[in-house]
Amino acid sequence: MTRVSVIGCGNMGGALLKGLARAEGYHLTAIDLDPEALAAVEDAADETTDDVAVARDADIVVLAVKPDVAPAVLDDLDLRADQQIVTLAAGLPREFVADRTDASVVRIMPNLAAETGDMAAAATNVGLTDEVRAMLDDVGEFVEVDESLMHVSTAVNGSGPAFAFYLIDAMKQGGIDGGLDPEQAETLAAQTFKGAAETVLRDDRSVDELIDAVCSPNGTTIEGMDVLWDSDADAAVEAAVAAAERRSRELAEAFDDG
Repeated sequence: MTRVSVIGCGNMGGALLKGLARAEGYHLTAIDLDPEALAAVEDAADETTDDVAVARDADIVVLAVKPDVAPAVLDDLDLRADQQIVTLAAGLPREFVADRTDASVVRIMPNLAAETGDMAAAATNVGLTDEVRAMLDDVGEFVEVDESLMHVSTAVNGSGPAFAFYLIDAMKQGGIDGGLDPEQAETLAAQTFKGAAETVLRDDRSVDELIDAVCSPNGTTIEGMDVLWDSDADAAVEAAVAAAERRSRELAEAFDDG
């Protein structure tokens, strides 16, 4: 049984707790000063508290607070060298955390799909242990990257769900415009994205090859793809990723002198 304490039970911390509860094999402690945040995760956690001192009993401590709050929380933590701390805060350098704790430190960027076991995450290759790898495996897929790539990883998989939600909503609206009711259109659009994503992950063909496989000559798909190919849709998505990456770098600047 791996003991995991999650400090900060907002959206991301809460999603991770719920995902680990589904995976089983964990004793989960939720730590937050906000009673409402603790109430939201009490069904997933084995215990809830507002006292960060209990994190000393954990094997893995997940720091899921906002970047500007992290320094104060780290000042209150007294972790051992045999413990591991996993930081999720966007822009927060691994070294900044490592300088303030005796525990082994790894920086990751997960996303909200951890709750359903479908998380995409990036983890720094420095500080990553087999125990943390196993935890990440239990809530989704992850890649190991150099920390210099964490900003773009933050943009792709951390911010990416919002971009995907936006596109799902656009497809949903297209279905509604054609006569589907909103619930039908949402189910079809969301499940289509889910299935397409799974195909990309499991199929050996490239994305371009998969597009070709769906586009029968003179069929319906090629007509729709011609509209997308003639548009700036791909450029807009790339610009959204670039904007999110830029913001991650801006957040990191606050810790340059820390």
